Amino acid sequence: MNLTQCQKMTKEALSIPEWKKAVLEEMNALEKNQTWQAVEVPKNKPRVGCKWVFTPKFKADGTLERYKARLVAKGYTQTYGIDYTETFAPVAKLNTIRILLSLAANLDWPLQQLDVKNAFLNGKLEEEVYMSPPPGFEEQYGSKVCKLEKALYGLKQSPRAWFERFTQFIKKQGFKQAQADHTLFMKFSIKGEIAVLIVYVDDIILTGNYCKEIEDLKKKLAQEFEIKDLGELKYFLGMEIARSQKGIVVSQRKYVLDLLHETGMSACRPIDTPIDPNQKLGNVKEGVPVNIHQYQRLVGRLIYLAHTRPDIAFAVSMVSQFMHNPFQEHLDATYRILRYLKSCPGKGLFFKRSDNRNAEAFTDADYAGSITDRRSTSGYCTYVWGNLVTWRSKKQNVVAGSSAESEFRSMDYG
Repeated sequence: MNLTQCQKMTKEALSIPEWKKAVLEEMNALEKNQTWQAVEVPKNKPRVGCKWVFTPKFKADGTLERYKARLVAKGYTQTYGIDYTETFAPVAKLNTIRILLSLAANLDWPLQQLDVKNAFLNGKLEEEVYMSPPPGFEEQYGSKVCKLEKALYGLKQSPRAWFERFTQFIKKQGFKQAQADHTLFMKFSIKGEIAVLIVYVDDIILTGNYCKEIEDLKKKLAQEFEIKDLGELKYFLGMEIARSQKGIVVSQRKYVLDLLHETGMSACRPIDTPIDPNQKLGNVKEGVPVNIHQYQRLVGRLIYLAHTRPDIAFAVSMVSQFMHNPFQEHLDATYRILRYLKSCPGKGLFFKRSDNRNAEAFTDADYAGSITDRRSTSGYCTYVWGNLVTWRSKKQNVVAGSSAESEFRSMDYG
C-alpha cells in the first residue's frame, strides 16, 4: 500500500464515527504511554513509515464486540543493524496449554484470562528509531517526525522488547520461568500450592490452587500495565472453551463455520470421513494444476484447525505434502476434509477428570505408504492424566528398510 492509498483509506475511515472513535482512542493510548517525541528530522537518519490497520473485533458467538484501530509501523522498511538487531520472542506452545487444561480439569483449578491492552507499547526500545507522523495527523507535526521511545506494533524488535519487559516484571514477583516453555511461569507456596501463568503475546492465562497469589498478581499486573480482566477462560486464540462439572471442552466451531463460508462449502454435502482410505495421494506428472496460493492458504487454515481436531491430523498431513505443486486431485482431497468438517463443526477436545495420573505415549507407522518415494508415515499421540494433549502425523525423513524399522523410527519420533 503506497502513501496515497493509505491516506485515502484513513480519510474514509475517519469519516465513519465508529472508526474515528477507535483511531482517537489509539492515539490517546499512544500519547498516554509516551510512545514517541516529536522532533526535527536528523540528517542522514532514515524514517520508518506507518499506517492504520482497522479490524472489527468479534465475540466467541460471532457478534461484533468493538471497532479496533491500530497504528502499525512499516517494519519492512527497517534496516538491520541500524533500526534493529535482535527480534526473537517466544510464544506459548499449544501443547503446554493443553497440558494445563488437563491439570485444571483433574484438579479443579480455576482458569482465568487477562488481556494486556496495547502490550507492545510497554516494550522499551534500545535502538534510535524515527517514524513518519501517523496518517491523518500530519498537519499537527509540520516538519517534525516521531522519535520512538517505546516499541510499536509492526517494528521488528517489538515482540522481543515486550516479552523482555513482561518477563522482568513477572520474575520480580517471585515466579520462576520454565525451561521447556519460556512463556510459562510458576510460583509455589510453602504449603505446596502453585500459581501458574502462561502468556501468548498479550493474552494471559492464570490457573493453579494458590488463589491468594493469583489475586495478588492480578492487582500487581493492573498497576504495572493496562489490563482487561476477561474473567473465566472462554475464548483463546480462536479456540472456544466451555467448562462444566464433567470437564472442559475445547472446540473451534466458529472457525470451522467461517472456513466453510469463505470456501463456499457452507451448503456442501457432509461426509463421514476426512480421507478416502482407498485413495493414495502422490506427485502428479499429468493433471490439472490448481492455484498454489489458494491451496497453501486453505491447507494452512486446516493445519491450525488440527490443533483442536486430532481427527483430521492425518488427512491434513497428507494434503500438506503437496504445497509446492498441487493438482486437482490434491485440492479435491482437501475439500473432502471440509465436507467432513461440515458434518461435525463443533467437535473438539474433551478434558475430563481421571484416576489415571500417568503420562502415556502411543506411536504407530505404516510401511512404505507413499506411492511417490516409498517413505513411511509416523503417527503419535500423548496423554497426560487421561487426556489427549499432543498428536501428530508426519512422513518419515528416510526410506525404512522394513516394517520393524518404520515402527522403531515412529517410536523415536513420538
